[in-house]
Amino acid sequence: MATPHNEAEAGDIAQVVLMPGDPLRARYVAEHYLQDVTCFNRVRGMLGYTGTFEGTRVSVMGSGMGIPSISIYSYELYHHYGVQSIIRIGSAGGLAPQVGLRDILIAQAACTDSNVAAQYGLPGTIAPIADFGLLRSAVRAAEGTGATYHVGNLLSTDVFYCDPSVHEAWASMGVLGVEMEAAGLYLVASKAGKRALAIMTVSDLPLSGEGLSAQERQSSFTQMMEIALKAAKEQG
Repeated sequence: MATPHNEAEAGDIAQVVLMPGDPLRARYVAEHYLQDVTCFNRVRGMLGYTGTFEGTRVSVMGSGMGIPSISIYSYELYHHYGVQSIIRIGSAGGLAPQVGLRDILIAQAACTDSNVAAQYGLPGTIAPIADFGLLRSAVRAAEGTGATYHVGNLLSTDVFYCDPSVHEAWASMGVLGVEMEAAGLYLVASKAGKRALAIMTVSDLPLSGEGLSAQERQSSFTQMMEIALKAAKEQG
């Protein structure tokens, strides 16, 4: 059952997986929110854990940075380990004027400047979108926490350092924020016939230069984690 990137065996991974980019954030979720935890992967330092959250079996695993990395890990989870749902949890830069630091972004869809969809040979342009059931569960969970959240379109970019005019152009089309993985995850899930959602915390505002410190990011991301876990429980 093991793959080149995952040493887990059959049954080690739950059907719902939370996927932060940072493997240390995966460990944080496992240590602070899950019970009866086991570590199922250490290959390449991409930590993965399985435990229970309020009685529901949940896994959490890092994805690395960028569409290529999350595409590899999500493909293996969906196709080799029988995972049904993946919820990305990570950071994003806020672009829309109504979006502030620490706000939660729930990605209904994800634009991209990546050419990753070319592999499917489609006679047009596909719109990578989230699973509605996961989306609905996340919105309900966000309402229950009192979080400031926004649901809408994001940009998944291949370029971290870019000219501000790029962000301005996407903001003019109503895009809420920018990150680097959601569109890749949504495409892999669509092709596999599985479910996916991305939930992000706004860690910086690229157009104004504002941002959170490393310590502030650590303390601010817990609300996003709780929303994702509640959505996983409802869907699990």
